[in-house]
Amino acid sequence: MQTAVADSRQHSRRTVWSLVACAALAACAAPLVAQTSSRAAAETLFVYGPGGPLPAMKEIAVEFERQRGVHVAVTGGPTPQWLAKARRDADVIFSGAEHMMTDFIKQLGDTAGGAGPHPGRIDETTIEPLYLRPVAILVRPGNPKRIRRFEDLLRPGRKVLVVQGAGQTGLWEDVAGRTGDVRVVRSFRRNIGAVAGNSAEARERWAADSSFDAWLIWNIWQVANPTLAEVVPVAERWRIYRDAGVALTAKGRERDAAREFVAFLKSPAGARIFGRWGWMTAPARRRR
Repeated sequence: MQTAVADSRQHSRRTVWSLVACAALAACAAPLVAQTSSRAAAETLFVYGPGGPLPAMKEIAVEFERQRGVHVAVTGGPTPQWLAKARRDADVIFSGAEHMMTDFIKQLGDTAGGAGPHPGRIDETTIEPLYLRPVAILVRPGNPKRIRRFEDLLRPGRKVLVVQGAGQTGLWEDVAGRTGDVRVVRSFRRNIGAVAGNSAEARERWAADSSFDAWLIWNIWQVANPTLAEVVPVAERWRIYRDAGVALTAKGRERDAAREFVAFLKSPAGARIFGRWGWMTAPARRRR
């Protein structure tokens, strides 16, 4: 009987010590988990910008993470969707035109009421244009209206979709006014069937309304949406270009990973990815 009692007490002591050991291990592990999570959060870059360069930026982010082990969270699209968050945590801002980058400087500037600078404020000394893309004409698959050149958009009865906003502010007027002939501007304006506020809205209208014959936009949108349209190049006499630019914020300027990401955008690897999405990574050849 005494032996059984002793065995029972010994078993109880072993159980207690096992519970104590488990508790101690859990207590030790908790800080390690917290530290790991903290390190992971610290190694995440937050990048914001418009929809045009977004496909290329996302692919580059994946490749940068694969090579450097730094996670890059890229958010793109209409500015109101991400502006407030970018003010708080942006490391890198990218744009779809120089006037857009200028707008971002203002929008991400000092907070209202004199509260002073914040982490997402753009450091203007770090702004750098990256790559250009040309204007193009998008037409329906199969090109049923046989649109071959910009002049075809000036014919009576054509219905053209344009964008007035984001990286395409003033785009159609710049193209139509290239030769200095106001009659071209008048003819094109008469054929504008709708004016979208941004490229994403234009894509929705193009997909929903088949009455549009053509869509004047950057060539990259056809690359990103190959089933929606075919591309008709715009001749040099009408062609204009705008760039994708990049900048560090006040927060990103202090982070090695953010500076390395910008350098990666400009590297041969970054250029190859942008090139696959329709961007020009070398100067355009001009006819003499």
